[in-house]
Amino acid sequence: MDWVMGIQRAIDYVEAHIAEELDYDEIARQSYSTGYHFQRVFGLLCGYTLGEYIRSRRLTLAGSELAGSDAKVIDVALKYGYDNPDSFTRAFTRFHGITPSQARREGAKLNSFSRLSLKLSLEGGYRMEYRVEEKPEMVLTGYKRRFTGVPHITDDLIWQTILK
Repeated sequence: MDWVMGIQRAIDYVEAHIAEELDYDEIARQSYSTGYHFQRVFGLLCGYTLGEYIRSRRLTLAGSELAGSDAKVIDVALKYGYDNPDSFTRAFTRFHGITPSQARREGAKLNSFSRLSLKLSLEGGYRMEYRVEEKPEMVLTGYKRRFTGVPHITDDLIWQTILK
């Protein structure tokens, strides 16, 4: 089995057992790897540790559960692996910016950490001619603007033209 499929299999295992106590060695076995190598590769691919991923996913699910049900905070804390409500409240507040009881309010803004899905993409591999030029010092200004949605092919063509 190739290693990309193994890592995705481990991620699927974590998601299927997110509300249970997770054994890192068992997660690594799902990827046909040792715990040490799995955690190193996971950290290199994702930019955060397996523990951070699990914690963020649990706090995301806990926030959704608190906002969408009448479950008690202590029950949600225990379900997602916290031994006492105080440690859960601290972690929840650090992650979401609000307390668990505030998450129940209508319109409360919660943070979300989405599930990982591994996709391998190799880009580049084409030849490009270039030259290095020295330019006099200049001042550049601009402004920041966020866009949502999927870029259209015409936008890509415009950028390719600008960058040439």
